[in-house]
Amino acid sequence: MAYTTINPYNGKLLAQFETLTDQQLEQKLATAAQCYLSWKNTPYAERAAIIAKAGELMHARFDELARKVTLEMGKRINEARGEVKFSADILAYYAKNAERFLAPEALHPVEGEAHMESSPIGVVFGVEPWNFPFYQLARVAGPHLMAGNVLVIKHAGCVPQCAIAFEQLLLDAGAPAGLYTNLLISHEQSKQVVDDERIRGVALTGSVAAGRSLAAWAGQNLKPSSMELGGSDAFIVLEDADLDLAIKWAIWGRMYNCGQTCCAAKRFIVVDKLADAFLEGFQAVLAAMLPGDPMDEKTALGPLSSEAALLQLLEQVQTAIAHGAKVLLGGGRIDRPGAFMAPTILTDIAPDNPAFRDEFFGPVALFFRVPDEEAAIALANDSDFGLGGSVFTRDLARGQRVASRIETGMMFINSISWSDAELPFGGIKNSGYGRELGNMGIQQFVNKKLVRYVSAQAPV
Repeated sequence: MAYTTINPYNGKLLAQFETLTDQQLEQKLATAAQCYLSWKNTPYAERAAIIAKAGELMHARFDELARKVTLEMGKRINEARGEVKFSADILAYYAKNAERFLAPEALHPVEGEAHMESSPIGVVFGVEPWNFPFYQLARVAGPHLMAGNVLVIKHAGCVPQCAIAFEQLLLDAGAPAGLYTNLLISHEQSKQVVDDERIRGVALTGSVAAGRSLAAWAGQNLKPSSMELGGSDAFIVLEDADLDLAIKWAIWGRMYNCGQTCCAAKRFIVVDKLADAFLEGFQAVLAAMLPGDPMDEKTALGPLSSEAALLQLLEQVQTAIAHGAKVLLGGGRIDRPGAFMAPTILTDIAPDNPAFRDEFFGPVALFFRVPDEEAAIALANDSDFGLGGSVFTRDLARGQRVASRIETGMMFINSISWSDAELPFGGIKNSGYGRELGNMGIQQFVNKKLVRYVSAQAPV
């Protein structure tokens, strides 16, 4: 059974699903390809009616859908409800704005008239992760379906019920057969899908290893791709920062979704003058976070998504310690049923420590003390990743100057406010390429066609 729901709160098996046979996969791809022939010519208003309706259904069913998230990957229930509502808003955003985003753009050549027009490219294959089971689907479905493409999606193996529920939302909203197809397939079958001539684009959100593999496979087939991969975001606190504000955002930035977020705050880089006070406040709040049932709204600390995720994180921490890192707080699993990791702070992490380069996908904070702004910028940029980051200072001009010098796809000043449908999301370096959300997100898988007219005699 490749697709299995195990409740990470108590380890109980909830459901299992068989992978598709090759024959079943072929039928689904054929249906998607057939759907594209009509969907690409469907007017924006008709597309929008379906996508907007799916968003309305998500809002109406938000609690039911949120419970699926919590049961399958352990997200605290209020965070899960917020995810579902935001996912619905993304669908509504593209239903409203897609036609404007893809409107013909007039050009001004020396002779004649010209414009750029946007058209869909075909069936797009998406591979999506478990950490945001609905949000990740909405941010590909909203733009790419509204652009006139058709989607076939392989979701993560531990959230099959969320995957099935999202497909059902679109069907209930009136989507034609094949418009959005959930594929319960193996990794080997994923390569078959990329090879298939009916697939015209590939989108992945996942690990660096998965990105390298799928991007290479898409490139071999000369198919465009977008890769949203991991991150090790710097959280810079300068000496003039509002300390209370910085600590509050540090807690949220590291512990939201139990730290299982690609753009979470992971490397805390604090200028000497505030380092002790910041660390004292940060540690005190983390130490007070008690584990509990993620279905309980009062729970502060939920489980990781799976036992496997917990074991991987524990191994990373032990490797960091073996290479000289010190444990200021936590460092191990919590002695209770479920995949619970104690909130952890590691210090004294030298550049030759594997932890210096790794991404820690869970409630583990890496703390670095630096003498000044220049050292903070240099350390922030000394990373294989380049997704997001933040800087805290009372001087907005200074914050903007620092933000401009950090080598990432996103930077935030005095916050980590990345969750807006209007704002492009994505990174550089090992964090991948391409953008999702905003106007840029809908441009990833469209043909930008030049059309020109010149009133002139044919050349002799």
